[in-house]
Amino acid sequence: MTIRHAHETDLPAIVAIYNAAIPSRMATADLEPVSVESRLAWFRGRSPVKYPLWIIEVDGVIGGWLSFQAFYGRPAYHSTAEISIYISPAFHRCGLGKQLLRNAVRESPSLGIKTLIGFIFAHNQPSLKLFTGFGFQQWGHLPKIAELDGVEGDLMIMGLRIAPVV
Repeated sequence: MTIRHAHETDLPAIVAIYNAAIPSRMATADLEPVSVESRLAWFRGRSPVKYPLWIIEVDGVIGGWLSFQAFYGRPAYHSTAEISIYISPAFHRCGLGKQLLRNAVRESPSLGIKTLIGFIFAHNQPSLKLFTGFGFQQWGHLPKIAELDGVEGDLMIMGLRIAPVV
């Protein structure tokens, strides 16, 4: 497995992995597939030195990705980042999410990030278990904030304070 910074040429694979998560209603509040073109600005908003977008490859195949993004867009939150992880269905339960999250926690200090936040549907038990396994705690619970095919769903805010490097 190799984790590396994403290139714009990876965007079709990144979008395909994201779109594959939509039908399950487990990992995204998008209800329809997104296009590569619609994700260009998002992609270009990532920066290897502050808000990276990493992909994980297995034998040259992109199996998943993790992105950092600014939290709430206000200057006082500059050392907090929201992270998102998406894994291709072909690689579910293969440990790629663990590898990506481990890397995110380890690299956060070098990115100037002191706090990581994840927004996870309450019914997404695999993701909640993954984040909890890395020390994330429930910092918020937004009941019935999402409507997925007529079913209201809760959103959990999971947070981790990154220990300073000494």
